[in-house]
Amino acid sequence: MTASPADAPGEVGRPRWRPTWPTLWRSLWPGLLAWQLAWAAMLLLDGHVELASQAMLLILAAAVAAIWWRPLPAALAIGVGVMGFNFAFVPPRGTFAVDLHHHGLLLLAMLTVSWIISALMARLRATAAQAAAQAERADQLRRWGDRLRDAEDPAALAEELLALLRQSSGQPAALWLAAAPVDGPQAASRVGSSSEKGRLSGRADAEQLARLRRCQHEGRPLGPGSGRLEDQPDTYLPLRGRGACLGAALLPGLGAGPELPGDAELRAQLQALCDQMGAALQRAQAARQERQAREQAQQQGLRNALLAAISHDYRTPLATIMGAASALETQVERLDAAQRRQLAHGIVEEAERLARLTDNTLQLARLDAPGVQLHCDWESAEELVGSALRQARRHDPTRRLRARLEPDLPLLWCDAMLLSQLLANLIDNALKYSPEGSPVELRARRDGRQRLLLAVRDRGAAIAAAEREQIFEVFRRGRGPAGSPTRARPPGAGVGLAVCRAIARSHGGELRLRIRAGGGNAFECLLPLREPPAQPPPEPAAEPMPDAAPGPSPGNTAEPSP
Repeated sequence: MTASPADAPGEVGRPRWRPTWPTLWRSLWPGLLAWQLAWAAMLLLDGHVELASQAMLLILAAAVAAIWWRPLPAALAIGVGVMGFNFAFVPPRGTFAVDLHHHGLLLLAMLTVSWIISALMARLRATAAQAAAQAERADQLRRWGDRLRDAEDPAALAEELLALLRQSSGQPAALWLAAAPVDGPQAASRVGSSSEKGRLSGRADAEQLARLRRCQHEGRPLGPGSGRLEDQPDTYLPLRGRGACLGAALLPGLGAGPELPGDAELRAQLQALCDQMGAALQRAQAARQERQAREQAQQQGLRNALLAAISHDYRTPLATIMGAASALETQVERLDAAQRRQLAHGIVEEAERLARLTDNTLQLARLDAPGVQLHCDWESAEELVGSALRQARRHDPTRRLRARLEPDLPLLWCDAMLLSQLLANLIDNALKYSPEGSPVELRARRDGRQRLLLAVRDRGAAIAAAEREQIFEVFRRGRGPAGSPTRARPPGAGVGLAVCRAIARSHGGELRLRIRAGGGNAFECLLPLREPPAQPPPEPAAEPMPDAAPGPSPGNTAEPSP
């Protein structure tokens, strides 16, 4: 069965039949061939079979031709065929006279049965074409829905929607997308608020643009078949979401001309495409609002945490500093040199603790903020480790901190200040929570080809399984070393490990806790490695200057040597 392009099952536009000579010939020749074969068979069998058997061949040809031909040509061909059969085979031959008693019923039955078969075939063909068109429309909606579901920004697919509207309707199209969600219903009895700002894709004059905004504002179709602005030839379709309208589509001239049988289905298809776009835009806006609300809640929670840290954990070092400074100010004559040194040492120690707490809190606030920018450069792992050792050994009088570095470590693309703070926090944590005199080791080595491992290991009590993830949370602190009295918690705010994990993740790495087989804990920071930049070639050595010509040089009055 052959159909014209406008009637093809894959086409979702208007079902108008626009025959052309190639398509007309493709639909005619199978039926013509069937009629020719039937007449050839009837002529060959003439005189050998009964007249009723020959009539069955004509009915067969009519049924076969009806598969390709439309109802009117098929009915005309059947009428001509029955008349030709009467002229050629029904006695008296060579005339159109009919013996009503013998052959009239046969010819009437032939004509009726052939017409019935032709009508049934035409209806079957129309039903098959309609089912194929509906399947194509459903598949088009499914593909468009999948495309919108996978898109991060549905507004970027405006041109694709325009192409679908043009392909389906056979008309030019324009699209208006509102700049902000518009609260408006889909029901005709409610009206939402409109937005004058938006983006227009396609061509539309000022009057059409005003109607596009009106369609978006009211959330209902405009134009022929919509019950509103019926006298206008253009059709306006809203991009509807759930309780909101986020734009409108213009199809110029879609309602011009008489109403065709497929127009209602076509408008429903186009509206479904627009509604899918509206729902996708609404989902994207809801996702953006949810992300903004989550970021605001995160920032608010961080502010609350910072206020809690300042109000609680800053008081102890400040009180110690103020007490020692007050004693030095008011009782300096009564204190000997050792007591003054002890008070001054306490001030310095608490001030350093306060500075470290402030740095950790500020870094945590900065790293948790969205869109944080690091100040990265190529750094030497040996220099980072050496700087951490020099800083930590000022607070390690027993010098129990050791370092082991793999030779020829690659350069790191990192923020040196943040990584120094990470190592300082891990070392301070290990010294604070391990027994006095137990060794603490800082290691740096490759972990495969793509990562560098920075690890701080101690010999303290293994952290309980239930606390191994909790210790990386803000304001979580573990118990003191096993040898300390009552295992009281060491001083601190509980933000050091949280800052360390935030620093590691901001560099694309990870901080993990591993319990050592021989006892103790190992905090391991895995950082990704990059290819270092190519070193520029060494500059060539300067060419020696040619010897000067003989004669006195400026500033030198000596005679040149011979």
